Amino acid sequence: MNLQQLEYIVAVDTHRHFEKAAEQCFVTQATLSMMIKKLEQELDVILFDRSKQPVVPTETGKAIIEQARVILKETQQLKLLSKEAKSGIAGELRIGVIPTVAPYLLPLFLTAFLKKFPAVKLKIVEQTTEHLLRLLSTDKLDVAIMATPLSEKGFLETHLFYEEFKVYVAETNRSLKKKYILAEDIDINKLWLLEEGHCLRSQVLNLCEIQKQQAIVHHLDYETGSIESLLKITEMNGGITIVPELATIHFEKKVKEKLRHFKPPVPVREISLVTYRHFVKKGLLHVLEKSIVQAVKAYLPQKEETDVIAAS
Repeated sequence: MNLQQLEYIVAVDTHRHFEKAAEQCFVTQATLSMMIKKLEQELDVILFDRSKQPVVPTETGKAIIEQARVILKETQQLKLLSKEAKSGIAGELRIGVIPTVAPYLLPLFLTAFLKKFPAVKLKIVEQTTEHLLRLLSTDKLDVAIMATPLSEKGFLETHLFYEEFKVYVAETNRSLKKKYILAEDIDINKLWLLEEGHCLRSQVLNLCEIQKQQAIVHHLDYETGSIESLLKITEMNGGITIVPELATIHFEKKVKEKLRHFKPPVPVREISLVTYRHFVKKGLLHVLEKSIVQAVKAYLPQKEETDVIAAS
């Protein structure tokens, strides 16, 4: 048994295809298949059910592949420790960010981070929470920046900050006259939301205590994953919507005048760094956490009374 064989079985499990796994490992399919067959003979087990397409691991194979991932992660940690000892903070960090955070948070810290850590290469993708969790669990991402707490097992959450939920009210809406708004003040048929799949949508539904059976009725069916588009459609229809605090920090004065606060306890969402079990790039994670917390400090003043709204 060797590390190369472990890499091969993990690759097949990831791609569920021998040819694609061989391409990832830069070997021929025949070589990869032969090495996996030798490992099966040594362990006296069948790791993959080859009669199915796509190929799937057997029950015993699942446990062995999971342990192989752990071993490969620990091996990677040895290499990282050696590299950091020689050159300081360095390496690649694959980061996922949810769409309602990415355009507002990344500009606050990214330039300074890359300047401070020139030996670090960042690869960033923007996706919904469900998709990011899948990428983390299949080792296609190292860390994700998303709303927490999560109900999923196997993930570690590192708190970054809380941001207030603010109410954006169209100029023609009567709620504009109120300085503070209660959740029960919101007419759900005037409320505009992001499309399905965004955790912000779920949080707003939870905040306003809108049950699934309560339909939000609009004469216009409009789906968007963009907060900017959401604000425009809300204004056009004399409606109301709810946005996270970071999205509002660069609003022009005229737009900020249309924002209202909820009465205390102020509803907030928690944003965290999320990693999957056996994560090894702890040095990189630490400097990322420190950089983000420092960057948002000036924009997100602490609130005395808060209520963290669940994302599911």
